[in-house]
Amino acid sequence: MISQGIPVDRSQPGLAGAFAAIDGMAETAVEELRKLVAVDTSFPPGAGYDAFAGVMEQLARPLALDCERVIVPEDLWRAPGARGPRTNLIARRRSGRPVLGLYFHVDTVPAAPGWATDPLQLSRDGDRLTGLGAADMKGSVAAALLALRAAQQTGLSLAYDPMLLLCTDEEAGLYPGVRYLAEQGRLEGHILNFNGSAMPRIWAGCFGLFTLTVRVRGTAAHAGEQRRAGANAIEAALPILNALSALKPLVAQRTSALPPPPQAAGPLTASLDISAIHGGQCGGQIPSLVEILLCRRYAPEEDFAAARREIETAIRQAAGMLDVEIILTGHLMPTSDPGGPHWPRWQQALSAGFGYAAEDFARWGASGCSDFGWVQQATGLQEVLLTGLGRPDSRIHAPGESTTLTDIVALAKSVLAYLAAEFCPELSPEAITPEKDFARCRP
Repeated sequence: MISQGIPVDRSQPGLAGAFAAIDGMAETAVEELRKLVAVDTSFPPGAGYDAFAGVMEQLARPLALDCERVIVPEDLWRAPGARGPRTNLIARRRSGRPVLGLYFHVDTVPAAPGWATDPLQLSRDGDRLTGLGAADMKGSVAAALLALRAAQQTGLSLAYDPMLLLCTDEEAGLYPGVRYLAEQGRLEGHILNFNGSAMPRIWAGCFGLFTLTVRVRGTAAHAGEQRRAGANAIEAALPILNALSALKPLVAQRTSALPPPPQAAGPLTASLDISAIHGGQCGGQIPSLVEILLCRRYAPEEDFAAARREIETAIRQAAGMLDVEIILTGHLMPTSDPGGPHWPRWQQALSAGFGYAAEDFARWGASGCSDFGWVQQATGLQEVLLTGLGRPDSRIHAPGESTTLTDIVALAKSVLAYLAAEFCPELSPEAITPEKDFARCRP
């Protein structure tokens, strides 16, 4: 067990003692995060999921969590750029209590150029921890493990059986792992989603997203003989790129009624981005293929089929007689209002961990996306709690992505408070209590 040899102060009873244990064992979270960051789970291609599941099994079993791998069939997720088994891990405890699902996506975006350090080696500068996925969202995994370890070390009684859901292909994948789990009836209880921020936020839902890969084909030839034999695919794609550039500002005019974040300058808007272009091999050869990756974020008020059709129509009108193929390579549905009866208790737990006051909380949505729209559709489960480690300075999806040990500790305390049987029982929908004692909402 990773926490062997770490002294735990058992003089403080209950949740207060467990909070003290989190403080005393905080450095174990750094070492575990180091192990998690070292596994390359970048998507595309998503080839590291098996290895990540292996590391998580080593960390979860000492916490009395039973582990099960669930692999998404390849015919569901196969798309250009994706390879390797889609291995999801369920790590859970069964005692007959109500279940709390703790959801994490284990994939990261690929490391962009510009990292000053090795993105797969966690670096530390005082309180700040930098590495690919440190904030989104491997640091949250380390925080949850820290919370469960503190509960184990102190014998804290829990109100819920934790079920960790470590899932694949959230970063714009064609068939996210949690969607497969939902459709297979593998989700239980209610769910705490760690794909959010470390801020006093009440989640109002989010946009959907889909990606299209556009393939434009030409004819390869010697660059010195192109007039007779070659057709340059990159040059042929220029009218398509121009058409997409013209469509982009029209898409951006579409706004959503979702409440924007407090720091936003205006309403949330739809977007269309040309995210990647690949083509050509060398200067002496006419390129025969160019691939263009498009990313479209669409508001809950928009229709996915209409949004996709608009892009494909613009492409085909610009392409004329060109040989063009358009492939759907990723899709996350919008998440509709995820409010529900567990949110008041979760707000109290966030306050216990991070020190927020009731007046700090605000309700807002996001043009960022989640795979929980699929969960809502597959299960009818509407309520989804949200948390995470994102902050404005976290640089998520950018070089230098980071979190802080302070936030990991605060998140661990929030999770542990929510799990604890003694914490705000009068706010638990599963508990029947004739009296209200709101003083018990603080450790």
